[in-house]
Amino acid sequence: MTVVAVANPKGGVGKSTLATNIAGYYASRGHAVVLGDVDRQQSARLWLQQRPAAARPIGAWDVEPDRFDKPPKHATHAVLDTPAGLHGWRLKDMLKLADRIIVPLQPSVFDIFATRQFLDELAAHRRSAGVPIGIVGMRVDARTIAADKLHAFVDSLGLPVLGYLRDTQNYIHLAAHGLSLFDLSPGRVARDLEQWQGICAWLDGA
Repeated sequence: MTVVAVANPKGGVGKSTLATNIAGYYASRGHAVVLGDVDRQQSARLWLQQRPAAARPIGAWDVEPDRFDKPPKHATHAVLDTPAGLHGWRLKDMLKLADRIIVPLQPSVFDIFATRQFLDELAAHRRSAGVPIGIVGMRVDARTIAADKLHAFVDSLGLPVLGYLRDTQNYIHLAAHGLSLFDLSPGRVARDLEQWQGICAWLDGA
């Protein structure tokens, strides 16, 4: 089983957007995927409840906030939306489960500072050794100074940058209906799917 954790200790950075679309990607590939949500807002769980019966199935991974149980055995792929403030024993439990960790990052000084501390904490844990970590820029407008600063920061990390996702209403509209980019015909979201190419290749182990 492949377990992907979407993690960043700062709230509001786009963890649920990433987690739900990763689950949607795995489902589009025909995998038996489950989605777990231990974030306080429970956005991923709500997304799953809104998912249409006609959409490709994504199962629920019932994870308690104070105990990270293993995913259901029938699943081949599991996605975990982690809580804000992830550290200490919760971070250790996440590292016990995760095969891959994706860290979303927004172009603001506060997000950059919090993410730097989180990555340092990750590096200090012996359990993180050998667990691939990828960075995804969220809500990035390439025309801004903030985007330039984000690029400079990410370039200094020595970690793979999987992609930069633009700020678009597509994610908001899809989330309201329990859908992902990968549930639509490619022509309708071609620009966004192009930005996901690096993420998808990394998820597939390329």
